[in-house]
Amino acid sequence: MKVKSLKVIVLALCFLSISVLLYAAPKNLRVVGSWSSLALYKQFEKPFWTEVLPDAFGGKTKTIMSSLGQVKLKGASVLRAMNNGVFDVVSTVADYVVSDAPGLAGLDLPALAPDLELAKKVVEAYRPVMEDIIEKRFNAKLLAVVPYPAQVLFCRVEIDGLKDLKGKKIRASGWTTSKFIDALGATGVTISFSEVATSLQRGVVDCAVTGSLSGYSAGWGDVTNYLYPLPIGGWDYVITVMNMDVWNSLSKSEQELLSKLIKEKLEIPAWEDADEETVQGINCLTGIGKCDYGKPNKLKLVDIKKEDMQLSKKILVNDVLPAWAKQVTPDIVEKWNDTIGKVVGLKANK
Repeated sequence: MKVKSLKVIVLALCFLSISVLLYAAPKNLRVVGSWSSLALYKQFEKPFWTEVLPDAFGGKTKTIMSSLGQVKLKGASVLRAMNNGVFDVVSTVADYVVSDAPGLAGLDLPALAPDLELAKKVVEAYRPVMEDIIEKRFNAKLLAVVPYPAQVLFCRVEIDGLKDLKGKKIRASGWTTSKFIDALGATGVTISFSEVATSLQRGVVDCAVTGSLSGYSAGWGDVTNYLYPLPIGGWDYVITVMNMDVWNSLSKSEQELLSKLIKEKLEIPAWEDADEETVQGINCLTGIGKCDYGKPNKLKLVDIKKEDMQLSKKILVNDVLPAWAKQVTPDIVEKWNDTIGKVVGLKANK
């Protein structure tokens, strides 16, 4: 009899725990994903927020999903809007918000992490610093950090390497990339991603930097002629953050479930896909190799020069890193040196 009573109590407690999880979950989540034309949004962000999470919360949470292109808020405005309660979750490129939080720019400096394996180590090292910056500046909880494909160079004019960029106008993917471009004797130009193809077509800029597959998907291959696959723009990481008030409204079990799911169903697979997307983007832009995303373009693939790799590192150390260090507080520089600096073997000086 006692055993039977114990079983009843255990079942009741389990039912109560499940009920609390289901009914405490927010009824609606207003989510802004990244660029809807790109694979990250289509394959990972949208399925996660509209299918995976609602299913995990037992159908009690409905997601109202939009994208950066739909909300039309530039730079850090989308995170400010989230802080003001307009949105609950936002995914945006970290470089877009560095004007409000320059410490975030330390994650993705040009030529800092030329391969994905090193990029992952850099993110893991700097993540606690990013979490602190995002909470203090935007009242938000960092949920995920994922890379776009390697940020490479598209040009409508003929180039054979970095030396040919002198005097050119180049759309940069962030201010640190712009600093890198300026050090080459070119002019870094800030243009919204959605406006770049038109700017290239009209000759407003000569070249532009973005991910290989991102550029293909956005039609850059139709308005350029040369592709230089040296990742001078880093990885253009996308951060996913949640309004801290919304995060705190979740129970501990909901927070743990959300963190577990977003890591397993969005973050890890998106990282695994980034390398393949870089290759696919190059294939689709040049017509060399198999393209799984549509009709390939015919851009000329320019071979990466050894001297350009050496020059990139030199500019990072002599120009980009010191310029970034001047934009942030001494404690951020110290934290960078203790995290990313140790991973890549560099030291920033204020």
